[in-house]
Amino acid sequence: MAKLSENTPLVHPTAEASDTTLGRYTEVEARSRISESELGDYSYVMQDCQIWASRIGKFVNIASHVRLNATNHPTWRATLHHFTYRAGDYFDGASDEASFFDWRRENAVTIGHDVWIGHGATVLPGVSVGNGAVIGSGAVVSKDVAPYTIVGGVPAKLIRERFGPGIGERMDALAWWDWPHDQLFQALEDFRGLDAEAFLERYAA
Repeated sequence: MAKLSENTPLVHPTAEASDTTLGRYTEVEARSRISESELGDYSYVMQDCQIWASRIGKFVNIASHVRLNATNHPTWRATLHHFTYRAGDYFDGASDEASFFDWRRENAVTIGHDVWIGHGATVLPGVSVGNGAVIGSGAVVSKDVAPYTIVGGVPAKLIRERFGPGIGERMDALAWWDWPHDQLFQALEDFRGLDAEAFLERYAA
């Protein structure tokens, strides 16, 4: 595996990243497609993911076969089919429906920092996922996910809190995800060896 770079995102030759901002030390693995999105520093996308119109924070862990912003169809119309809004693909002289795609973009997905999204999960349009949250494998997330919670199932529901009371708020205040690269390295053994509360006791002001 190639070493990750501060200046050059690692995008697999079979992956596609279009109209997307990729942060430092980011990685997009094989056959994944990410468009009209932001991928924050140190975040990675594993194989066979589809991501559209999503704002993704730092240190986000996206497993394979995840879909972010699985787009909606027009349930209020006489037909669900995309010939109405992708008309240019079907009819000479017809154009695509710009306002429909604008409506979709208005329902972007937002993912906080240090989130883990498990294999095969789907996050529906307009959902926000808080810092430190975990989305279980195969979950379908139709509602916002609170910070530092673990959710799973179809539709996704709360399984449990990650930490005890106040730990999440203190972690947000510490905001270690904004630390310089060298500071992260200096704290590496504590990231490895301390639980969240002990880590906060050592590093929180």
